[in-house]
Amino acid sequence: MPGAQFILVTAPAKINLYLGVHAQKDERGYHRVDSVMSTIDLTDTLAIAPSDHLMVKVVPDADIPQEQNTAYKAARAMGEAFHREPNFAILIDKHIPIKSGLGGPSVDAAATIMGICHYWHLDPTDPRIDAVARSIGADVPFFLYGPPAYFSGAGDVMEEIYRPLTGTPVALVKPREGGVSARDAYIRFDEDPVEPADLEPMLEAMRAHNETAIFANVSNNLAPAACKIMPQITEVLDWIRTQPGVRAADVSGSGSVVFAICDTQMAADAIALAALNEHDWWAQSAKLAKTGPTIVVG
Repeated sequence: MPGAQFILVTAPAKINLYLGVHAQKDERGYHRVDSVMSTIDLTDTLAIAPSDHLMVKVVPDADIPQEQNTAYKAARAMGEAFHREPNFAILIDKHIPIKSGLGGPSVDAAATIMGICHYWHLDPTDPRIDAVARSIGADVPFFLYGPPAYFSGAGDVMEEIYRPLTGTPVALVKPREGGVSARDAYIRFDEDPVEPADLEPMLEAMRAHNETAIFANVSNNLAPAACKIMPQITEVLDWIRTQPGVRAADVSGSGSVVFAICDTQMAADAIALAALNEHDWWAQSAKLAKTGPTIVVG
C-alpha cells in the first residue's frame, strides 16, 4: 500500500513435530532441548504504526500489563540493541490461544521484530536481531526463519532448515478452558523426567522429505508433564488418535493443544467439527505453512 502509515504483519502459530527435553540444564538454567517445528496457517495479526510512544494493545483484551506482553518486550529490546526509541503503536488481533503450546507469544514478538526491521530498514539477518529474539524466548528465533527447522541449545539455536510440508492438513483441539504454561510444564517435567525419543530418525526423515517417516517419528516427551497438570489433555489426545484419517497426533510444545496430522483436509475439518459439537472443546482445522511473520500490508 503506497504511502501507508501502518503495516499489517501475519504471525503464524507452530507445532512441534518433535520435542525432546533433556534433564541437563545449561549455565543459564535452561533445559537442553531439541525441537523440530513447522508453522501452521493459524495466525495472529499485528498492526504496527509509528507513534509518539510505545504502546501495545491486544484484542480481545489479555488482561495483563502491556509491559509483560512479549511484543512490548521485543520492541524495547530492539530499541536497546539499535540505540533508538521504539515508538510504535502495536495492535495484536489474537487468534492463537494462550498457554496452548502453539507459540503465540513468541510469534507476536517475532512479528514485532520483523515490523521494526521494516520501519528502521534493518537486515533481519543481522546477528543483533537473533540476539534480541533469543532474549525474549526460546521459540522466537524459529519464527524469524519460518520453514520447518531443527533447533538445539535451549530450543533457540538454529541447526537445519528443511523443505516445507506446505498444505498438509492438521486438526487442532484443546480443552475449552485453561491451559498450561511452559514454566509449569518444565517444573512438572523435573519432578519426573521422561527420556526423549531418538532424534536422528526425525532429522533423517526431514532431510529426505519423507512424509511417512516424518509422521511416524512425531514425538514430545514434555507431553506427559502437560497431561499431569491438565488431565483433560489426555482425554483429547486419546480421542483424537481414534479419529478417521489421522496419520500422527501429539501434544504441541508444553500444551494444551493436541494436533493431528491428517490424510485429507476433509478429515481435519471433520475432527474439528466433532470436537466442537460433541465435546465442546476448542478446535480448528489448519494446514502446515512455510513462512514466519509476513508483512501483508505496508
